[in-house]
Amino acid sequence: MDTVIARLGKPHGIKGEFTVEVRTDRPDERLVPGQTYSTDPDIGELTLRTARWHRDRLLLTFDEVPDRNRAEEIRNTLILSDQEDDEVEDDAWYLEDLIGLRVFDGETQVGEIVDVTNGTAQDLLHMKHVDGHQALIPFVTEIVPEVDVEAGWVKVTPPAGLFDAS
Repeated sequence: MDTVIARLGKPHGIKGEFTVEVRTDRPDERLVPGQTYSTDPDIGELTLRTARWHRDRLLLTFDEVPDRNRAEEIRNTLILSDQEDDEVEDDAWYLEDLIGLRVFDGETQVGEIVDVTNGTAQDLLHMKHVDGHQALIPFVTEIVPEVDVEAGWVKVTPPAGLFDAS
């Protein structure tokens, strides 16, 4: 089974370079020049030519994408990797599995995860508070010490003010 590791974003410049929405916590290990990747939708395999960071954004070029016009045509294509290459981690989840989880502070339900933003330093959980406003929760062990996807919940230890309505 293939795993999504990135989504091609808007072209950057005129030489077929892309901005990328990273979907792996190990982009430097997973997106290696010279390696080939399958795609969704299937546009054929892509061979990574370069990968570089620019202002907290990963930029990629592929041998099969010679210019901005071709880059624009395949924008939003998902880059896939064979899941067998991955080590299974106990504390790793697919972002889409976190959406819909109930959020508990102690024994009290305080909200529900409605979205997840994949960041370069850390992910952010978007929580709809039981009072109706939204709050962003940094997805770090100190604030989200327990996650049980099968049971449908996360436990949080929020710092003061994290859930205040703005």
